[in-house]
Amino acid sequence: MDIVIIGSGNTAAVLGRKFKQAGHIILQILSRNASAATQLAYEWDTESANYISLLNKNADVYIIAVSDNAVAEIAADLRLPGKVVAHTAAAVPADVLKPVTAHYGVFYPLQSLRKEMSTLPDIPVYVDGHDKTAKQKLEQLAFSISYYPPVPAGDEQRLKLHVAAVIVNNFVNHLLALAEEYCKKEGIAFNQLLPLIDETISRIKEVSPKQAQTGPAIRHDEATIQKHLAILSAHPELKNIYLLLTSSIQQES
Repeated sequence: MDIVIIGSGNTAAVLGRKFKQAGHIILQILSRNASAATQLAYEWDTESANYISLLNKNADVYIIAVSDNAVAEIAADLRLPGKVVAHTAAAVPADVLKPVTAHYGVFYPLQSLRKEMSTLPDIPVYVDGHDKTAKQKLEQLAFSISYYPPVPAGDEQRLKLHVAAVIVNNFVNHLLALAEEYCKKEGIAFNQLLPLIDETISRIKEVSPKQAQTGPAIRHDEATIQKHLAILSAHPELKNIYLLLTSSIQQES
Protein backbone atom coordinates (compact mmCIF):
# COMPACT_ATOMS: atom_id res chain seq x y z
CA MET A 1 0.00 0.00 0.00
CA ASP A 2 0.95 3.64 -0.42
CA ILE A 3 0.76 5.27 3.00
CA VAL A 4 0.98 8.80 4.37
CA ILE A 5 1.82 9.13 8.06
CA ILE A 6 0.75 12.22 9.97
CA GLY A 7 2.89 12.60 13.07
CA SER A 8 6.55 12.07 13.91
CA GLY A 9 6.57 10.77 17.48
CA ASN A 10 7.08 7.30 18.91
CA THR A 11 4.00 5.65 17.39
CA ALA A 12 4.51 7.25 13.98
CA ALA A 13 8.17 6.23 13.88
CA VAL A 14 7.68 2.59 14.89
CA LEU A 15 4.61 2.05 12.70
CA GLY A 16 6.42 3.62 9.77
CA ARG A 17 9.30 1.19 10.21
CA LYS A 18 6.90 -1.73 10.45
CA PHE A 19 5.14 -0.58 7.28
CA LYS A 20 8.45 -0.29 5.43
CA GLN A 21 9.55 -3.70 6.71
CA ALA A 22 6.30 -5.19 5.37
CA GLY A 23 6.95 -3.76 1.90
CA HIS A 24 4.60 -0.79 1.96
CA ILE A 25 5.58 2.57 0.50
CA ILE A 26 5.62 5.62 2.74
CA LEU A 27 4.67 8.37 0.29
CA GLN A 28 5.07 11.15 2.83
CA ILE A 29 5.41 12.02 6.48
CA LEU A 30 3.65 15.15 7.64
CA SER A 31 4.42 16.78 10.97
CA ARG A 32 4.66 20.22 12.54
CA ASN A 33 7.98 19.07 13.98
CA ALA A 34 10.10 19.78 10.91
CA SER A 35 13.30 18.29 12.32
CA ALA A 36 11.70 14.99 13.37
CA ALA A 37 9.82 14.70 10.08
CA THR A 38 12.98 15.33 8.08
CA GLN A 39 14.89 12.66 10.00
CA LEU A 40 12.20 10.04 9.45
CA ALA A 41 11.80 11.01 5.80
CA TYR A 42 15.53 10.48 5.31
CA GLU A 43 15.33 7.10 7.06
CA TRP A 44 12.39 5.99 4.91
CA ASP A 45 13.65 7.57 1.68
CA THR A 46 10.53 9.68 1.29
CA GLU A 47 9.39 13.28 1.46
CA SER A 48 8.32 15.32 4.47
CA ALA A 49 5.94 18.24 4.85
CA ASN A 50 5.00 20.53 7.72
CA TYR A 51 1.63 21.89 6.59
CA ILE A 52 -1.61 20.07 5.77
CA SER A 53 -1.90 22.20 2.65
CA LEU A 54 1.14 20.28 1.32
CA LEU A 55 -0.35 16.84 2.04
CA ASN A 56 0.15 14.20 -0.65
CA LYS A 57 -3.36 13.10 -1.64
CA ASN A 58 -2.39 10.01 -3.64
CA ALA A 59 -2.06 7.47 -0.80
CA ASP A 60 -4.22 4.42 -0.16
CA VAL A 61 -4.23 4.93 3.61
CA TYR A 62 -3.58 7.91 5.89
CA ILE A 63 -2.46 7.10 9.43
CA ILE A 64 -2.80 9.90 12.00
CA ALA A 65 -0.31 8.97 14.73
CA VAL A 66 -0.33 11.98 17.05
CA SER A 67 -1.18 12.67 20.69
CA ASP A 68 -4.81 12.16 21.67
CA ASN A 69 -5.53 15.87 22.06
CA ALA A 70 -4.14 16.66 18.60
CA VAL A 71 -6.35 14.25 16.61
CA ALA A 72 -9.43 16.49 16.54
CA GLU A 73 -7.34 19.52 15.62
CA ILE A 74 -5.87 17.71 12.61
CA ALA A 75 -9.24 16.27 11.60
CA ALA A 76 -10.73 19.77 11.55
CA ASP A 77 -8.31 20.80 8.78
CA LEU A 78 -8.22 17.53 6.84
CA ARG A 79 -10.49 16.62 3.93
CA LEU A 80 -9.78 13.38 2.05
CA PRO A 81 -13.01 12.19 0.42
CA GLY A 82 -12.76 8.65 -0.89
CA LYS A 83 -9.59 7.87 1.10
CA VAL A 84 -9.13 5.56 4.07
CA VAL A 85 -8.08 7.59 7.12
CA ALA A 86 -7.42 6.22 10.61
CA HIS A 87 -6.01 7.53 13.86
CA THR A 88 -4.03 5.43 16.36
CA ALA A 89 -5.46 6.70 19.66
CA ALA A 90 -7.21 4.30 22.03
CA ALA A 91 -9.10 6.98 23.94
CA VAL A 92 -10.36 9.04 20.98
CA PRO A 93 -13.65 8.08 19.26
CA ALA A 94 -13.46 6.99 15.63
CA ASP A 95 -16.07 9.49 14.48
CA VAL A 96 -13.76 12.42 15.16
CA LEU A 97 -12.67 11.62 11.59
CA LYS A 98 -16.21 11.68 10.17
CA PRO A 99 -15.74 15.11 8.51
CA VAL A 100 -12.56 13.87 6.80
CA THR A 101 -13.86 10.91 4.78
CA ALA A 102 -16.59 8.30 4.70
CA HIS A 103 -13.89 5.62 5.04
CA TYR A 104 -12.60 6.43 8.52
CA GLY A 105 -11.50 4.26 11.40
CA VAL A 106 -8.96 3.47 14.10
CA PHE A 107 -5.69 1.56 13.86
CA TYR A 108 -4.69 1.10 17.51
CA PRO A 109 -1.37 -0.63 18.24
CA LEU A 110 -1.45 -2.16 21.73
CA GLN A 111 2.21 -1.86 22.54
CA SER A 112 4.59 0.47 24.37
CA LEU A 113 6.46 2.11 21.50
CA ARG A 114 9.64 4.17 21.57
CA LYS A 115 11.30 5.80 18.59
CA GLU A 116 14.70 4.59 19.83
CA MET A 117 13.79 0.88 19.71
CA SER A 118 16.61 -1.12 18.12
CA THR A 119 14.31 -4.10 17.51
CA LEU A 120 10.79 -3.75 16.17
CA PRO A 121 8.36 -5.48 18.55
CA ASP A 122 5.36 -7.63 17.74
CA ILE A 123 2.36 -5.32 17.81
CA PRO A 124 -1.22 -6.51 18.31
CA VAL A 125 -3.45 -4.12 16.35
CA TYR A 126 -7.05 -3.28 17.23
CA VAL A 127 -9.07 -2.08 14.26
CA ASP A 128 -12.32 -0.16 13.94
CA GLY A 129 -13.63 0.64 10.46
CA HIS A 130 -16.69 2.81 9.93
CA ASP A 131 -17.52 1.03 6.68
CA LYS A 132 -16.50 -2.09 4.78
CA THR A 133 -13.82 -0.26 2.78
CA ALA A 134 -12.09 1.14 5.86
CA LYS A 135 -12.38 -2.12 7.78
CA GLN A 136 -10.92 -4.26 4.99
CA LYS A 137 -8.06 -1.88 4.26
CA LEU A 138 -7.09 -1.45 7.92
CA GLU A 139 -7.32 -5.18 8.62
CA GLN A 140 -5.14 -5.88 5.59
CA LEU A 141 -2.59 -3.36 6.83
CA ALA A 142 -2.64 -4.85 10.34
CA PHE A 143 -2.16 -8.40 9.00
CA SER A 144 0.92 -7.23 7.09
CA ILE A 145 2.81 -5.92 10.13
CA SER A 146 1.74 -8.20 12.97
CA TYR A 147 2.08 -11.81 13.99
CA TYR A 148 -1.25 -11.37 15.75
CA PRO A 149 -4.51 -11.25 13.76
CA PRO A 150 -6.22 -7.84 13.99
CA VAL A 151 -8.97 -7.58 16.58
CA PRO A 152 -12.12 -5.51 16.00
CA ALA A 153 -12.63 -3.00 18.81
CA GLY A 154 -15.09 -0.12 19.01
CA ASP A 155 -14.64 3.07 21.01
CA GLU A 156 -15.77 1.69 24.39
CA GLN A 157 -13.80 -1.54 24.03
CA ARG A 158 -10.60 0.33 23.13
CA LEU A 159 -11.00 2.66 26.07
CA LYS A 160 -11.49 -0.24 28.49
CA LEU A 161 -8.49 -1.99 26.95
CA HIS A 162 -6.44 1.18 27.34
CA VAL A 163 -7.22 1.32 31.06
CA ALA A 164 -5.87 -2.22 31.44
CA ALA A 165 -2.83 -1.35 29.32
CA VAL A 166 -2.01 1.66 31.49
CA ILE A 167 -2.17 -0.52 34.61
CA VAL A 168 0.04 -3.34 33.32
CA ASN A 169 2.52 -1.09 31.52
CA ASN A 170 2.67 2.45 32.87
CA PHE A 171 1.83 1.68 36.49
CA VAL A 172 4.12 -1.35 36.67
CA ASN A 173 6.96 0.65 35.14
CA HIS A 174 6.34 3.44 37.65
CA LEU A 175 6.63 0.95 40.51
CA LEU A 176 9.93 -0.24 39.04
CA ALA A 177 11.11 3.37 38.85
CA LEU A 178 10.19 3.88 42.51
CA ALA A 179 12.06 0.69 43.43
CA GLU A 180 15.10 1.88 41.50
CA GLU A 181 15.05 5.23 43.32
CA TYR A 182 14.68 3.44 46.66
CA CYS A 183 17.66 1.22 45.82
CA LYS A 184 19.81 4.24 44.98
CA LYS A 185 19.01 5.89 48.30
CA GLU A 186 19.65 2.68 50.24
CA GLY A 187 22.88 1.75 48.45
CA ILE A 188 21.43 -1.28 46.67
CA ALA A 189 22.27 -2.19 43.07
CA PHE A 190 18.94 -2.22 41.23
CA ASN A 191 20.25 -4.77 38.71
CA GLN A 192 20.24 -7.35 41.52
CA LEU A 193 16.45 -7.33 41.13
CA LEU A 194 16.45 -8.02 37.38
CA PRO A 195 16.27 -11.84 37.69
CA LEU A 196 13.26 -11.42 40.00
CA ILE A 197 11.60 -9.04 37.55
CA ASP A 198 12.19 -11.51 34.71
CA GLU A 199 10.71 -14.37 36.74
CA THR A 200 7.68 -12.27 37.73
CA ILE A 201 6.85 -11.49 34.10
CA SER A 202 7.64 -15.01 32.90
CA ARG A 203 5.42 -16.65 35.51
CA ILE A 204 2.23 -14.85 34.49
CA LYS A 205 2.53 -16.35 31.02
CA GLU A 206 1.82 -19.73 32.62
CA VAL A 207 -0.63 -18.92 35.43
CA SER A 208 -2.90 -15.99 36.22
CA PRO A 209 -1.35 -13.07 38.14
CA LYS A 210 -3.64 -13.82 41.08
CA GLN A 211 -2.35 -17.40 41.25
CA ALA A 212 1.24 -16.18 40.91
CA GLN A 213 1.01 -13.72 43.82
CA THR A 214 3.59 -14.29 46.56
CA GLY A 215 5.04 -12.21 49.39
CA PRO A 216 4.25 -11.13 52.94
CA ALA A 217 0.94 -9.44 52.09
CA ILE A 218 -0.77 -12.54 50.71
CA ARG A 219 0.68 -14.61 53.58
CA HIS A 220 -0.61 -12.03 56.08
CA ASP A 221 2.89 -11.97 57.53
CA GLU A 222 2.38 -8.94 59.78
CA ALA A 223 5.78 -9.22 61.45
CA THR A 224 7.61 -8.83 58.14
CA ILE A 225 5.23 -6.10 56.96
CA GLN A 226 5.91 -4.06 60.11
CA LYS A 227 9.67 -4.40 59.60
CA HIS A 228 9.27 -3.15 56.02
CA LEU A 229 7.16 -0.21 57.17
CA ALA A 230 9.80 0.75 59.71
CA ILE A 231 12.40 0.97 56.94
CA LEU A 232 9.97 2.86 54.72
CA SER A 233 9.48 5.54 57.36
CA ALA A 234 12.36 7.29 55.61
CA HIS A 235 10.45 7.05 52.31
CA PRO A 236 6.93 8.34 53.14
CA GLU A 237 5.53 8.34 49.59
CA LEU A 238 6.73 4.79 48.95
CA LYS A 239 5.39 3.78 52.37
CA ASN A 240 1.91 4.98 51.40
CA ILE A 241 2.03 2.96 48.18
CA TYR A 242 3.29 -0.09 50.10
CA LEU A 243 0.35 0.18 52.51
CA LEU A 244 -2.16 0.65 49.68
CA LEU A 245 -0.91 -2.34 47.70
CA THR A 246 -0.62 -4.53 50.80
CA SER A 247 -4.24 -3.78 51.67
CA SER A 248 -5.34 -4.49 48.09
CA ILE A 249 -3.52 -7.84 47.99
CA GLN A 250 -4.97 -8.90 51.33
CA GLN A 251 -8.50 -7.97 50.28
CA GLU A 252 -8.13 -10.15 47.18
CA SER A 253 -6.57 -13.12 48.99
